[in-house]
Amino acid sequence: MVIDIFIFLAGLLLILISAEVFTNGVEALGHRLNLSTNFTGSVLAAVGTALPETILPIIAIFFFAEGQGHEIGVGAILGAPFMLATLAFPLIGITVLIGHYILKKRPLEINIETVGFRRDIVFFLFAYSIALFIVPFEDHLLRIFTAIFLIGLYILYVVLTLRGESNEMEEVDKVYFAFWSKNPHIAVIILQVVVALVVMITGAHMFVSGVEHISTHFGFPALLFSLLVAPIATELPEKVNSIFWIFRKKDSLAIGNVSGAMVFQSTLPVSFGIVFTEWDITGLALISGIFAIMAGFLALTLSYVEKKLIPFGLTIGGIFYIIYLYMAIKEFL
Repeated sequence: MVIDIFIFLAGLLLILISAEVFTNGVEALGHRLNLSTNFTGSVLAAVGTALPETILPIIAIFFFAEGQGHEIGVGAILGAPFMLATLAFPLIGITVLIGHYILKKRPLEINIETVGFRRDIVFFLFAYSIALFIVPFEDHLLRIFTAIFLIGLYILYVVLTLRGESNEMEEVDKVYFAFWSKNPHIAVIILQVVVALVVMITGAHMFVSGVEHISTHFGFPALLFSLLVAPIATELPEKVNSIFWIFRKKDSLAIGNVSGAMVFQSTLPVSFGIVFTEWDITGLALISGIFAIMAGFLALTLSYVEKKLIPFGLTIGGIFYIIYLYMAIKEFL
């Protein structure tokens, strides 16, 4: 039990440290490559921090027993966008409220580049709706074409984000892997990003392992753990990165890190699940998808209102997670 607690805390510490190093590296890389704020946050940062929860279903589907592995894999694929929409966005809202009312270190409003944000959410709502409601379950060939369509949709999204209008990345004060240099080589910046990602993924898996053993020790149902606890852990990188960026008043990067990850998770991992599993989405799995879409639509609606109301609205989105938590506990306990 003591070892499990140590693994849990060590994993959390690794995530926190690597998230700081990763955000620093991504900002420097975006500036060096002359990329926009939207592309840096919604593509570079989002794809990088989405790796932990993307790897998990692949391992589950290919290396676990077919029935259990497919169930865990589909749960992990659906859990990622659900947690992003119902936990990551509310955490951003709560962070803004804390930064303004308690710490007095930032304004109440969230300053986002609305064109890029709306593009992210629209792509997410469209792709995820196809995955949940339109995928043909019986004809495998049609499922393959659906998966190809979703992959193509993500490629289109990346191209539009790259070409879209957005602010340029600001130059960072220093790169941690070359703190002595004002103009480090791009290879050093890329190395910092890659190392931070590896440490982040390692920390996420340690965190999941520690929480899993602790929950088992206290008699927490394994299935309930896989639905509610594991996705929170694997989404920690996005959450921590966004919190760091919010405190630094880099709102577009913070929001883009989450909204971009939602687009990625609703296309590429979903395509994998459609082709390699039964993809029979029912019960709590379907409810989690519906709640993710509702939370995403709420976030999209908020982008059209006054900026000072957005933090409160994003925080309210957490109600979907609380309702889902109650439904899951009621069913399994």
